[in-house]
Amino acid sequence: MTKVRPTVHSSRPSTQIAGITGGFAPPTPDYIYTLTKPSNATNLLVTSAVRHAGSPQLQDALPRSLPAADYDALIDELHSILKELPMESPPGSEDIYGLDTSIAWGSDDLEWCNGGPQGCGGGTSEVQATDEQKAKFRRAVDIVNELTSKESK
Repeated sequence: MTKVRPTVHSSRPSTQIAGITGGFAPPTPDYIYTLTKPSNATNLLVTSAVRHAGSPQLQDALPRSLPAADYDALIDELHSILKELPMESPPGSEDIYGLDTSIAWGSDDLEWCNGGPQGCGGGTSEVQATDEQKAKFRRAVDIVNELTSKESK
């Protein structure tokens, strides 16, 4: 289960979570990445919680700080992608993008989340993603992965 929480245009965090599909039992995330840019701040705060192979729980890493201005183009691209993408309905019913990954975004102009708060527990979504939308979601995941792999400056 992958979870990304990228919030970069407000103080609310955005998150990416890997490992969102479950069944009878809730999913166990492989990692949770959180990106936050507090209002009026010049830095992007990046936190990663990763579950290592064989470990039952996520291990937190110290937050890193990146100069937000260096990554504005990627953040804007992520925001514009998510504005165009559908979410499953009902929430958490089905992983409509097929990547076992959730992104939650919160900003003044956009509240977006796929995978529901407890992941996807089975069922069928009334909304299905097209191949083009799946490719855009894959790009959104790549952007978050790129941002979370950057070193502090």
